[in-house]
Amino acid sequence: MQLFNSTKNYGAVAQALHWLTVFLVALAWALGIFGDVLPKGGPRESGLFVHLSAGIAVLALLVARLTWRSVDPSPLPEATEFGDWMGRWLDPAARIAHYSLYVLLVAVPVVGIVLQFARGDALPLFGLAEIPSPWLNDRAFAHNVKEVHEILAHALVILAAFHAAAALVHHWIFRDRTLVRMLPHADR
Repeated sequence: MQLFNSTKNYGAVAQALHWLTVFLVALAWALGIFGDVLPKGGPRESGLFVHLSAGIAVLALLVARLTWRSVDPSPLPEATEFGDWMGRWLDPAARIAHYSLYVLLVAVPVVGIVLQFARGDALPLFGLAEIPSPWLNDRAFAHNVKEVHEILAHALVILAAFHAAAALVHHWIFRDRTLVRMLPHADR
């Protein structure tokens, strides 16, 4: 298993960062949606703690991904059997989608942190430390920030679903290696 990207495949580090981000986004989103279903008290507080920790971890992983990407460039896009005519509009669309995913991977956790502070609550850092809120509890502001956080989170999950669907289209319709090369053991 190769650590670094090759001209044809993503390396183990890029794959791990990608799939760990997918897991953490899904976890944070699910806890954000269904956290209120958890019983009040310990379980709900634990769910919020995991939600916040996953969001902070997404930010940390994004920094790691961008740093790694600057050191280890991505493989070139796969050529499809449909040729250049599709690439003229699909390549820019894919680039815009990727940049939008990166923007949302920053925006959702940052707005979530602002929400935590708007509630007047400290931000737990994986149970190791806390950042105290710089503000007093402001319910109206917190409500508005929560709405923005939810909209951005839904946009992130929807765009990620389109990203996954595009990878499946590449695999089953275009019959190229776009999906396979992000999977472990793509070199086989």
